[in-house]
Amino acid sequence: MTTEHSLLVEDLTLGYQDRVVVESLALEVPPGAVTVIVGANACGKSTLLKAMSRLLSPRGGHVLLDGERVHKMPSKEVARTLGLLPQSPIAPEGIAVSDLVGRGRHPHQGMFSRWTREDDEAVAAALVATGTLELADRPVDELSGGQRQRVWIAMALAQRTDLLLLDEPTTFLDVSHQVEVLDLLTDLNRSMGTTIVMVLHDLNLAARYADHLIALADGGLHAAGTPEQVLTPETVEAVFGLRSRIITDPVSGRPLMLPIGRHHDASAD
Repeated sequence: MTTEHSLLVEDLTLGYQDRVVVESLALEVPPGAVTVIVGANACGKSTLLKAMSRLLSPRGGHVLLDGERVHKMPSKEVARTLGLLPQSPIAPEGIAVSDLVGRGRHPHQGMFSRWTREDDEAVAAALVATGTLELADRPVDELSGGQRQRVWIAMALAQRTDLLLLDEPTTFLDVSHQVEVLDLLTDLNRSMGTTIVMVLHDLNLAARYADHLIALADGGLHAAGTPEQVLTPETVEAVFGLRSRIITDPVSGRPLMLPIGRHHDASAD
């Protein structure tokens, strides 16, 4: 895999029916890095990811993959370079783990091509990387939430793309499984150079795992940069309407956000 692919958003406007969600947005995804998108509910995070992955057509502007408009490119060509794990994906009833992970190989197969040794190796490597090899023969719908999420990530890994987009990959997971999934994605980035772009709700996990942080607000870009540059009391208040203090995380050395509510403000005592 390489990290030479570029992903840019230029003057992008997105919406549903009469509602504009993202307007005149411009940003660049750093290649070979872990980028995390944060923002309040309904600010356009998931909508942006859908547009980046060609699932939603823009009302204006462009998403450029290696300089080409992604919405003008053939679907399989995009899928060989860019993979998407959507929010709360649904597996076909009764499908086995190995079969679901194998579906990640579809972009690499022509209309009349057969399953190859390379496909077997890609699926096996994805199962090993996600710790799901022992689950290969089990039905997906019998797995726990954490196991299912790892299987979905395995399917995305089997696709063997250089860019991977994930919409809230830690949703519905307990804290230990959240860390497990984020560690796995960091391993993938560091060992293979895969560019990771994901939406996260937890600001502190976002700051801990991101190389590049993007904060959206009011349908546009509010801030972008390192976690130290973006996670400030001013940004938290502007984006989330929340007063906070920022300290240094003693574990990671990254910024750590402490929310200030009406009942827990030590400065008011």
